[in-house]
Amino acid sequence: QVQLVESGGGLVQPGGSLRLSCAVSGSIFSINRMGWYRQAPGKQRELVATVTSDGKIVYADSVKGRFTISKDNAKNTVYLQMNSLQPEDTAGYYCNGNVRLSSSLRTIEVWGQGTLVTVSS
Repeated sequence: QVQLVESGGGLVQPGGSLRLSCAVSGSIFSINRMGWYRQAPGKQRELVATVTSDGKIVYADSVKGRFTISKDNAKNTVYLQMNSLQPEDTAGYYCNGNVRLSSSLRTIEVWGQGTLVTVSS
């Protein structure tokens, strides 16, 4: 069974930084795309950033210049470095992966359990 294991959330003051990590566990053949989404209370889940296997990156306009997504192919892990955090960045952050299974070569979409980021003084 393929799972995404997230870490790195927490409480930070405005202007501070956090780094989120998301590791893929389980038997996979390849990773097509991984990314981060967030959902604030009372709002819909929204894209934060994604990165494809060939390195193509997409950011939400609201995080451009402040957040950086990166990946370690050897570790099947994606990171989200968040700088200059603001209260409006407060949300549950969810890792998403589009991966190909090694058993069947079928492509599936997988979500992590989420990690809470709170930006407050």
